[in-house]
Amino acid sequence: MELSNQMKKYRTEAGLSQDALAEKIFVSRQTISNWETGKNYPDINSLLRMSEVFGVSVDTLLKGDVEVIKEMVNQDDQREFNKLGWIYSILFFLTIITPVPLAKLLRFWGLGIWLCLAGTSVVFAFYVEKKKKELNIQTYREIVAFMEGKRLDEIEQMKEEAKRPYQKILLVLAVAAIALVISILMFFLWK
Repeated sequence: MELSNQMKKYRTEAGLSQDALAEKIFVSRQTISNWETGKNYPDINSLLRMSEVFGVSVDTLLKGDVEVIKEMVNQDDQREFNKLGWIYSILFFLTIITPVPLAKLLRFWGLGIWLCLAGTSVVFAFYVEKKKKELNIQTYREIVAFMEGKRLDEIEQMKEEAKRPYQKILLVLAVAAIALVISILMFFLWK
């Protein structure tokens, strides 16, 4: 890694010890040592602070480490998308299973609670869709490849883009079927 060499060079040029640099960028001396030996890689905030301390651009500091940074960003995106997926799954599951029990137990209050839960799920679904568009992952195959840290090649990407309209239609039909089942259950519950 080129960054470890760059860090040592700029730290010695600035006349800073590892302790002094660690204090300036709010990390431990051991962390600086690990970065300079290549055991770990600094996060984006630490890189920005180092560039300020050394008086150089982040580009200069990262000279030669662009691929490592791309992978770090990709891993951060993967973790964030995975977290969003879990939260959305839980909200969706609760939206499906809670309307009848809530309505049965709490009547109109239960229906109000369920509407709040359903509204939250819809808002979160829009957020997940926005994130999928940012990452250019819409189909199941694209999402699986992304979560494995890969990207589809150009031909596979074109094939997947062609599938997107059909998958959107199937998604709408599935949501409509779920809404119909919930409506029927609610109808028989209120009788």
